[in-house]
Amino acid sequence: MIVDDDPDDRDFFTDAVNMIFSTSQCLVAVNGEDALRKLQNETTPRPDYIFLDLNMPRMDGRSCLSAMKRDYHLKDIPVIMFSTTSDPDEIEETLKLGAVHFVVKPFKLGTLCDEILTVTEKF
Repeated sequence: MIVDDDPDDRDFFTDAVNMIFSTSQCLVAVNGEDALRKLQNETTPRPDYIFLDLNMPRMDGRSCLSAMKRDYHLKDIPVIMFSTTSDPDEIEETLKLGAVHFVVKPFKLGTLCDEILTVTEKF
C-alpha cells in the first residue's frame, strides 16, 4: 500500500511495484484518514507493507502511523516511511513511533525499485 497525497508520487510508486511484482496489487490512499478507513474496512485485503508519506493534509504520516500501531489488526503490518525529508530527527521520530524503515523518495524509477526490493526482502 502507498499512502501519499501527491498523485505523481503515487503513480511513480505503483509503476515501480508493477515492474517488480507483476502479479501484486498496490492499494492506494491519498492521506492518513483515507488509509485508515480503507485498512479498517473488512473487505480490503491486508497489505504486506505500507509505504507512508510523512507530510500530508488531513492526517499526516506520524498521526497515521501512531493510529496504525494502536490498532490490533494493523499494528503488525510493516510501515515504511516514504518522504522527501532526510532530516535525521524526523527519521528517528518515525522509527520510535514504530516504522520499520525510512526511505527518502528517489527521483529515478530504478532507484525506487531497488529501495522497494531492499525493504521487502528485509521485512
